Amino acid sequence: MGNKTFNIVITGTGGQGLITLLQIVAEAATIEGFDVKTAELHGLSQRGGSVNTHIRIGEKVYSPLVPLGSADLILSLEYLETLRAIPYSNSKTTFLINCYSLPFVGTISEKEIDRRLSELIKSDKIIIAASEVCRKELGKDVLGGIYLISYAAFKGLLPIKPESIKKAIARIIPKKYLDINQKAYKLAKYAN
Repeated sequence: MGNKTFNIVITGTGGQGLITLLQIVAEAATIEGFDVKTAELHGLSQRGGSVNTHIRIGEKVYSPLVPLGSADLILSLEYLETLRAIPYSNSKTTFLINCYSLPFVGTISEKEIDRRLSELIKSDKIIIAASEVCRKELGKDVLGGIYLISYAAFKGLLPIKPESIKKAIARIIPKKYLDINQKAYKLAKYAN
């Protein structure tokens, strides 16, 4: 990775586990010897409120905030929230998007979100039904975040090895939830 800082923005809503994902990625990067800075930005981080977290990984990182236009990876846990993260993107940003929408009254349709994303995103866009897969396979859609971050590691979208993500999950997730989170990690390993 050299002197470059790898910038990640994770966006979603309160209750989706964004802070846990931030901790897992930061721990995994630390396991690999990187300097890591993180920040949490939100309006209302209660269930349903808009949240985004910033993670910067490198040899030496000076600021926790990802500058506008400089995200390498935007991981979106909620479809509509992807739109809020677009200012952090550039033509080389990879978007990893959970095809999941919270049912809010008055929000725009998925078709309209698709249209806007197609207009605004000029880089790689991967859309996965992570929450749906986790609901079907494990009975809990909230595991979609673990699935996505694991998928990102397995597909080389992060400068972190999958094994480090696995170790970080074991260190961060409370023991009573560890088994099911490890199953979400394994599901991501075999995703297309």
